[in-house]
Amino acid sequence: MKIATWNVNSLKVRLPQVLDWLAAQQPDVLALQETKLTDDAFPVEAIREAGYHCVYSGQKTYNGVAILARHELLDPLTDIDGLDDPQRRILAATVDGVRVINLYVVNGSEVGSEKYAYKLDWLGKVTGFIAGEMKRHEKLVVLGDFNIAPEDRDVHDPEAWHEKILCSTPEREALKKILDLGLSDCFRRFEQPEQSFSWWDYRAAGFRRNLGLRIDLILSSPALTETCTACIIDVEPRRLERPSDHAPVVAEFVS
Repeated sequence: MKIATWNVNSLKVRLPQVLDWLAAQQPDVLALQETKLTDDAFPVEAIREAGYHCVYSGQKTYNGVAILARHELLDPLTDIDGLDDPQRRILAATVDGVRVINLYVVNGSEVGSEKYAYKLDWLGKVTGFIAGEMKRHEKLVVLGDFNIAPEDRDVHDPEAWHEKILCSTPEREALKKILDLGLSDCFRRFEQPEQSFSWWDYRAAGFRRNLGLRIDLILSSPALTETCTACIIDVEPRRLERPSDHAPVVAEFVS
């Protein structure tokens, strides 16, 4: 089973790239973030013609999440208990026996800001939700744009980013609490090239100079982790004209 995540930074703009990538890579599941589309504008027909079912939760201009899958998506969920949030950042569904939790984690803006405090609170509530889902589903993945670089090796310049947003100790500790539920970072289960990143700022030739962060993650439950055979960052879509600032991350699991 091939499972992928990709922050597309506007599905309206990037739909042709997504369709091309689906055709070339043939994932079983693709989780999207920052679709930036209201539900009535979601390209259901184009996705269906590509051979995929879809569930989605969107809003105008900002945020928005979707899951595309070759098999039927069951028991979709867009909101969680205890988190009253109009922003569309959470989407879960079950695909071929695997519970998929797609997250577009709050950015947080700046350490110490109100948005930062909201991010940490949001992460705490989502951690509780994930814990509950893990009790109900043996096979589970949590994936998406986490807006947190787990370690210094996931940052192009750790000194410059030290205790800054996306790299602060409280954010990393919040992510560790999610991992401590029993989840594994699939990417780090394999030997990887140094300076491997999934996001690069559009400014200052960030991609060309590889000034990136690894903030897009696929986390798997023990039952899936033991079957994981590969996890890569596919940088090729970042080379396209008018690309997203993120690259897809892909994990493969054997049945």
